Amino acid sequence: MAQKLWDKGTVVNAEIERFTVGKDREMDIYLAKHDVLGSMAHVTMLENIGLIEKEELPLLLAELRNIYALAEKGQFEIEDGVEDVHSQVELMLTRKLGDMGKKIHSGRSRNDQVLLDLKLFAREQIQLIAEDVFHLFSILIDQSERYKEILLPGYTHLQIAMPSSFGLWFGAYAESLVDDMELLSAAWKITNRNPLGSAAGYGSSFPLNRRMTTELLGFDSMDYNVIYAQMGRGKTERTIAFALAGIAATISKLAYDACLFTSQNFNFIKLPDECTTGSSIMPHKKNPDVFELTRAKCNKIQALPQQIMMIINNLPSGYFRDLQILKETFIPVFQELRDCIEMTAYIVGKIEVNKHILDDAKYDLIFSVEEVNRLVLAGMPFRDAYLKVGLDIEKGIFSPNKKLQHVHEGSIGNLCNDEISLLMQHTMSRFSFKKVDEAIENLLIFAAD
Repeated sequence: MAQKLWDKGTVVNAEIERFTVGKDREMDIYLAKHDVLGSMAHVTMLENIGLIEKEELPLLLAELRNIYALAEKGQFEIEDGVEDVHSQVELMLTRKLGDMGKKIHSGRSRNDQVLLDLKLFAREQIQLIAEDVFHLFSILIDQSERYKEILLPGYTHLQIAMPSSFGLWFGAYAESLVDDMELLSAAWKITNRNPLGSAAGYGSSFPLNRRMTTELLGFDSMDYNVIYAQMGRGKTERTIAFALAGIAATISKLAYDACLFTSQNFNFIKLPDECTTGSSIMPHKKNPDVFELTRAKCNKIQALPQQIMMIINNLPSGYFRDLQILKETFIPVFQELRDCIEMTAYIVGKIEVNKHILDDAKYDLIFSVEEVNRLVLAGMPFRDAYLKVGLDIEKGIFSPNKKLQHVHEGSIGNLCNDEISLLMQHTMSRFSFKKVDEAIENLLIFAAD
C-alpha cells in the first residue's frame, strides 16, 4: 500500500478513511492532467531557484509528460490505497526516478495543489463552454435571419398580446447568451489567476518564484495574498456556478418555449421526428423529451450556486475539509451543461416553423395595438384611439390590418442581429484563450525536449 503524503505511522480507522475520502479519488481523475501540468510548472520553477538539480529537471519533466499522456488518453488510474491524484503522481514519479520524485512537493501543500488543479480544470472547461455557447448563438442568429419575415403571436400573461416573429424569438435567445457570456467572461478572469505558491494558505520560507509559474501556466496574474488564495477555494467555484447558471437559465427558458410551441394547441414549430420519442400506449405521440430533460437539467444547474454557498457559508479564513465536497457538485456540472447546449444547438438548427400561424382568425386581436398606433399617426389622440379600437373589439366589428410598420432598433422590422453579433464577438475577444493554449503547448514542448 502506498504511503500517504501526510503519513506519520498512525493507522487510520478504515471507516473513518472511507468517510473522509468520499468520492475524492473518483473526482480527482478529472484533475489528473491538470495536476501534472501544475507539477511541470512547479518543478521548472524549483530548478530555477536551486531546489532541483539542473540535470534532474529534464528527467522529471519527461516522466511527467508520460503521465500527462496517460491522463489525456483516459488511462490514468488512482491505485487502491492511494489517497488522491497528488499522491498517485508522486508515487509514479518515485517508482521511475527514485528519491528524485519525492522532491516535487517542496514548497507546495496539497491545498495549493488542489486549488491550482481546480483552476486549470475550470479554465479549460470554461473555454469549452464558451465555444459551445458561441456555436448555439450562431445557429440562433442564422435561424433568426432565415425566419425573420414569419410572424407568430407574442404573449403576456399567456394571453395573445402583440405580433412577434420568429426573427425576434430566435434572436432574443441569441442576445440573452451574449449577456450570459459577459458573466462567464468575469468568471474566467477570476479563475485565470495563479494560486500556486500559497502552500497551505500562509506561503513558504522557500524563495518561490510565483511569477514564473504564473507565466508558465498562462495565467493572467496570480492570487497575490496567500491567505486570499486559499480563501478563493469555494468563492471561485461559486462565481463560475453563477455564470453557468445564467447560461442554463437561458436554455431552460428556450426549452420551455419549444415544448409549448410544439404542442398541437400552439403548433408553431415542429421538431425533427428523429429528435422526438413515442409512447408505449399512444401510437400518435411525438414527445419533445430532449427539451423536457434539458429544462430539468438546466433547472438543476441553476441550483448549483446555492449548493456551493451552503457548503462554504460561514467558514472562517484558512482551509477546512468541508471544501472537499465542492468537487462532487462542481466538477460534473460542466459536462452536464455542455450536453444541454449541444443538444439544444442540434435541434434548434433543425426546427421547422409554421409559416401561416397568424392566418387563423383567433389571432386577429393581436393587431389591435397596430390599429391604435395607425389612428394616432393619423392625428387622433392616443386615449381616443385606444377607446375607439376597444369599443370596436367589444362590438365585434374590429378588422385587423396585418401590414406591420416596425422600424425601430430591435423590433420586428429591424432585428439588429448584426449589432448583437458584434456584441458577442467583443465579449469573446476578452477571453485570453489563445494565451493559455500557447502557454500549455510550450510547457509540454519544453517537457518533450
